[in-house]
Amino acid sequence: MRRRELIVVLGVAVAWPFAACAQQSSGKLWRVAALYPGSWDTPSDQAPFDAFRDELQKLGLIEGKNIVIDRRAAYGHSERIASLAEELLALQPDVFVAISPAAAVAAHRATSTIPIVMWGVGEPMALGLVDTLAHPGGNVTGTSTMSDESCAKSVEILHAAFPAAKRIAVLMSSNPSHPRLFDLVKTTAGMLSVRVIPVKAETPNGLKHAFAEMQEKGCDALLVMIDVVRPAIPSLAAESRLPALYQQGAFAGSGALLCYGASQKQIGRRTAYFVDRLLKGARPADLPVEQPVVFELTVNLKTAAALGLSIPDVVLAQADQVIE
Repeated sequence: MRRRELIVVLGVAVAWPFAACAQQSSGKLWRVAALYPGSWDTPSDQAPFDAFRDELQKLGLIEGKNIVIDRRAAYGHSERIASLAEELLALQPDVFVAISPAAAVAAHRATSTIPIVMWGVGEPMALGLVDTLAHPGGNVTGTSTMSDESCAKSVEILHAAFPAAKRIAVLMSSNPSHPRLFDLVKTTAGMLSVRVIPVKAETPNGLKHAFAEMQEKGCDALLVMIDVVRPAIPSLAAESRLPALYQQGAFAGSGALLCYGASQKQIGRRTAYFVDRLLKGARPADLPVEQPVVFELTVNLKTAAALGLSIPDVVLAQADQVIE
């Protein structure tokens, strides 16, 4: 496995004029809110958060000693995200960590004063969260995922792996980024003479119906757009005999055939960096958004064998991890 550093810093933060850096060493108990539209209950979801918490500890922020982390999860029910954001903000956190575009949008709508740290939010300018990556300009900063670029690359990898697949289902949810990202996927697919079929499952309860729709529409491959981790998807893809590419590595441990995306563990560590800087007095308006510059590709040959598929050498040569 080839490990690569993912994050490049776009600039240098300046101090928050009215904050006292000495607070952190003066017995202050910081409060951090964390909102995730998915679940905290699975290893794939918990691992990035553990990396975030471990990095906080390295930075001197230790739960139970000088920091409290209040977590909420929507368990895939997008209609709950806004109320959960309000619930967390009522606790008056010093920093709000928003994991996913939906969480970031909800937090941004609910407060213009509490600093918000995005956790891997694709194209935050398009969502109106920041003015520019180098100069966010408001109360939001954090990490992005360069999802525009990864969408195009995901289609290319899936096509290279299964060139005979001409009807690719694109699994979407109520994620506010998905409609725009689907347009990018459609453009790339058109260049490859591939048709993409949008299929939506707003909640986990809608997944079985979504896979039934894929079969009804004759889809012969699947692209799972970057979103909260829904652990049932790989098994449903296997039952449907659909070769699938997932736009995040968290699915790799659940039998996903192909995973392509930025390391969420590394993004979690960088999110901890932003929390630390903000608690020490940096202004989110001046703390540049960071982007991943290298993505990881995981290929699961066990899953390929179970589906009776072979992965071309051209794809294996690009893999950072091969599960055999």
